[in-house]
Amino acid sequence: MTDSSLFLVMINGQVESAHFPLYDDLYCRVSVVYGSDWLLVSGLEEGTSQITKKTKDEKQKFVWNFPIEVTLKSTNPYGWPRLVVSVYGLDMFGRDVVRGYGSALFPPVPGSHRLEMPMFVPESTSYLQKFTSWLLGTRPEFVDPKFITQSDGREVTRVRSQGTVFVSCNIMTKDVSTAGYAVESSRNST
Repeated sequence: MTDSSLFLVMINGQVESAHFPLYDDLYCRVSVVYGSDWLLVSGLEEGTSQITKKTKDEKQKFVWNFPIEVTLKSTNPYGWPRLVVSVYGLDMFGRDVVRGYGSALFPPVPGSHRLEMPMFVPESTSYLQKFTSWLLGTRPEFVDPKFITQSDGREVTRVRSQGTVFVSCNIMTKDVSTAGYAVESSRNST
């Protein structure tokens, strides 16, 4: 990477909360995914939150406030960083099962942002598979949660919407205009 075309993107924020009305005792795994032209300068790419219970109020939210803090550098906006969140919980037999997958592109403009991430889970294709997977405790789940950021193979995946995750983040950039890209600042976008 040449210094004249190099730019930095700094992301900090948190996976604040989630809404999954049918479940309790959930935790999340968070990953920051980016393209091959990007390099991690500082921060962690992955992390796991604590287990939390639903709030007792009418909102019934799961509050994690799990921090996200990464700095990346690149010469090319292709493969812009995105956030992958996987939510897990226990089934009635005490087995760890996926409750939702979701992904969102970090906004490409500097400023404070709030993201609402719809979640989904893979589904079995037949009733026999559903019953067998429930009985054996091997419900459909992706081997790598980052699979949801790719387009290959997703057209044949059957999923069901389930839950929402709320994220707040601050995006800061350095030398983006020097690298030849025009980005306007946003003010508290939602």
